[in-house]
Amino acid sequence: MPKVIRIERFGAPEVMELRDERAPVPGRGEVLVRHTAIGLNYLDVYHREGHYPLALPSGLGVAGAGIVEALGEGVTGVRRGDRVAYAGIGPGSYAELRTVPEEKLVPLPEGCDDALVAATLQQGITAYFLLHEVYPLKAGDTILFHAAAGGVGTIACQWAQRLGATVIGTAGGADKVAHAAGLGCAAVIDYRHEDVAERVRAITGGTGVAAVFDSVGRDTFEGSLASLRPYGTLVSFGSSSGDPPPLDINRLGEKGSLYLTRPRFVHYARRREDLLRMAQAYFAFLDDPRTQVAIGRRFALAEAADAHRAMQRRETIGSSVLVP
Repeated sequence: MPKVIRIERFGAPEVMELRDERAPVPGRGEVLVRHTAIGLNYLDVYHREGHYPLALPSGLGVAGAGIVEALGEGVTGVRRGDRVAYAGIGPGSYAELRTVPEEKLVPLPEGCDDALVAATLQQGITAYFLLHEVYPLKAGDTILFHAAAGGVGTIACQWAQRLGATVIGTAGGADKVAHAAGLGCAAVIDYRHEDVAERVRAITGGTGVAAVFDSVGRDTFEGSLASLRPYGTLVSFGSSSGDPPPLDINRLGEKGSLYLTRPRFVHYARRREDLLRMAQAYFAFLDDPRTQVAIGRRFALAEAADAHRAMQRRETIGSSVLVP
């Protein structure tokens, strides 16, 4: 029987259990996918801890790549044996087999590595909508991108630079600072040893940045606000250090008529045409010979708890993957 990770309660990585279960049967409009690789995202940690509550018992994981093994009734767009990937769907990808709605599948281009796509499709699409739709980046903009050595940051810093922006990154520790510096960042701030807002003001001659992209949350929120120029935009899209503190909306006016937004993948990719458009843009980005995107670490499915510990200790660089 195929193996799957389940949780019966929320908590530490130890709540994840590897089980043998019967193969799922695809329902109407669904496809059974045999995973060749499974994406790891910090969202999986939020789900495991109950930050975003799930109905229990539950699986984990929202991204993967693999081979179509069976078709449910009414499926016409894919065939058995097709290579496909998906991202941003309900938890359940930490498994050798899972069913996926046909409308959420993305066909894999020839030559595209399954593991790389499984590890980075969620991050690549996120980078696309952050820079093109949430805050449409303009040539000449100077931006601050937190966690520049992370999965989204590795992609977004390169993409932003190609769009003509000047990118200031943040990272923690010498290895991550060096990684971010190689991605086209004009400057990288080690948030463990430097005051981010002070360094941003120094780098920009006191002006501040047009936009801050912050997936860290509580630990960086105040510094993010303090780094913005008048009319600047804070894009808060994650909470790896915990939720940002409550905000008195009047402070946005006091700090320069600022804008604040909290985008989510599920909303920007809710229509199939948008999902395919953004995925194709990311595949084109990957195909560019200048692009530096690689798998940070590989873990076996049975090592999912170790993978979560590594993510939470901020030991990973870029995106990592589970291999069934």
